[in-house]
Amino acid sequence: MRKDDCIENYHGTMVADPYRWLEDSLSAESQAWIGGQNKKTREFLDSPLGEEIRERLTQLWDFPKYELPKEVGGRLFYQKNEGLQNQSVLYCQDPGTEPFQVIDPNTLSTDGTVALTRFEASPDGKLLAYALSDSGSDWQKIRIRNVDTGQEYPETIHWCRFTNLPWTPDGKGFFYSRFPETGTVPPEDQSNYNKVYYHMVGTAQTEDILIYQRPDAKELGFTPIISEDGAYLGLVVTHGTSSRNRFYYRPLDGEDGFVRLLDEGDAAYWPIGNIGSRFFFNTDLEAPRGRVIAIDICEPERENWQEIIAQGEDVIDGVRLVGGQLVVSYMHHACNRIGVFSIQGEEQGEIELPGLGTVTDIWGKSSGNKLYLGFVSFLYPPSVFQTDVVSRQLTAFGETSLSFVPGEYETKQVFYSSKDGTSVPMFITHKKGLVLDCTNPTVLFGYGGFNISMTPNFWPMHLMFMERGGVFAVANLRGGSEYGEDWHRAGMLENKQNVFDDFIAAGEWLIANHYTNSKRLAILGRSNGGLLVSACMTQRPDLYGAVICWVPVIDMLRYHKFTVGRYWTSEYGNAEENPEHFKFMYAYSPLHKVREGVKYPPTLIMTADTDDRVVPGHALKFAATVQEKDLGHNPILLRVESKAGHGPGKPISKLIDEGADMYTFIFKIFDIK
Repeated sequence: MRKDDCIENYHGTMVADPYRWLEDSLSAESQAWIGGQNKKTREFLDSPLGEEIRERLTQLWDFPKYELPKEVGGRLFYQKNEGLQNQSVLYCQDPGTEPFQVIDPNTLSTDGTVALTRFEASPDGKLLAYALSDSGSDWQKIRIRNVDTGQEYPETIHWCRFTNLPWTPDGKGFFYSRFPETGTVPPEDQSNYNKVYYHMVGTAQTEDILIYQRPDAKELGFTPIISEDGAYLGLVVTHGTSSRNRFYYRPLDGEDGFVRLLDEGDAAYWPIGNIGSRFFFNTDLEAPRGRVIAIDICEPERENWQEIIAQGEDVIDGVRLVGGQLVVSYMHHACNRIGVFSIQGEEQGEIELPGLGTVTDIWGKSSGNKLYLGFVSFLYPPSVFQTDVVSRQLTAFGETSLSFVPGEYETKQVFYSSKDGTSVPMFITHKKGLVLDCTNPTVLFGYGGFNISMTPNFWPMHLMFMERGGVFAVANLRGGSEYGEDWHRAGMLENKQNVFDDFIAAGEWLIANHYTNSKRLAILGRSNGGLLVSACMTQRPDLYGAVICWVPVIDMLRYHKFTVGRYWTSEYGNAEENPEHFKFMYAYSPLHKVREGVKYPPTLIMTADTDDRVVPGHALKFAATVQEKDLGHNPILLRVESKAGHGPGKPISKLIDEGADMYTFIFKIFDIK
């Protein structure tokens, strides 16, 4: 295939990039090449085995799924999926009545690729502002609907990504953040110059009122929030994916500018809520595992700050102000527990969870005692419970049913030593009575970055694998937040190699402890986890029997040039501008570590044509490079999904197709019948 004589000078090192033309994945030449790759992949995967796997996955995915309810205006709003609907449906329920349907995203497209990505009801529960995304894009369109009549308002709000939609107390409008209109700024600034606007219902977007902007700091992003008492408009100010943020505020009805209460960018400050002029924050300032502080905006100087809940042994994962009390989600060795405190910081007890697992979210109001929380584990499907901060007894919200028996499986947590001696936790789930004879097919999953913890989760596709005797392991690598900000920083920038060492050591531990062997060990990672598995396969190709590299970041010298990649430089670095960054990034960049004459393990590289977060060019260039240089005869396959983005909002039909293809690949490679 075509190879260009493309060479760039990085601080004195000449780096070739012969497949740069594949970065334009929509060109006719790239499309023709992708078509040939997909054809080869389908020839390998399409089989009776694949259909059998798809059928079982469909059965496993077919159970009711509820998302966390919100109570607004005395009404309950929640999303529910009956089982195999491509998208969850939004319902509203008045007290003592049956729920009724508000929005069914499945009717908005024939293939389920239009997703409802956010919604906020007006204070009286009568109007709904909601966001839609198409084909997995991170870009959102905002619409407004009358909850009771279904009437759609004429306006559509464009150029939004990840915005929230806080309504003013009068219900006449809401705030939102947006980016410049396409064509008004250079392409490289399309995701810069974030601004906050106010939209009044029933008016065109062109009439929206500009509330805040920082043209002097174009990379800052703003998330507007309104305090529960309706007194303040706050802005959570972020810089890319950095965990260090800022906080500005002003009186909601004020005309003066925003007060930059926290503007140093020296730590994380996540607002919890306020009682009068006292604002509560979850911060890692001088507390890498987190603590809760209160700042009285009448006396905002640091010497007047109050510590409400001190840093403890466990990481504070999230805090809600409910019924005048602080409900704190802690993370203990990558599992959650819930503590309740008074606003003075006095312990009030704990909310007992169904088992070892993950609290996905908590919702409640400071003005009411009711609380909803989501819970999940490797063997416990996503569930919603309701309780209050007085009784603290959980009751299920909605019923579920499963086509497998959780009691036949078990999850254990082990701790192993990484290359530098660091103790790293890992979850291992499989059928009870597993024989440790070194032959079990095993999938090892990891992520290791961006302060994201790999706590227990429920994946139907891995259940299917475990039904066939497989072992599913999740390593809690450095780079996440399992043990706080220190754990995160030990796996970012110049410390990124620690993440790969942690993952390699996890595989070695599974082999040394007789779970599997190198020919039966598959590694799986997506996004930053795709970087993880591609780096590990280039560093230790002998250790793995199969690799699933999913929507990966691969080219560490150029990732910052595409869509929102520049926002990741605080995590990865910038090899183009900084010679010190170049040294450690070039040392592990998977695209540049593929070597001639090496036999690489069977590899399935997966991407999506409309992924506007991690562009498909990463996966395309990596596939071309490995196919060119690989010495062996193992399959190196590329799968390019159509009308699918990076992940959020993906229809269940596509999730099942992806899972079926991944495990068809693994089953064929490992000869699992």
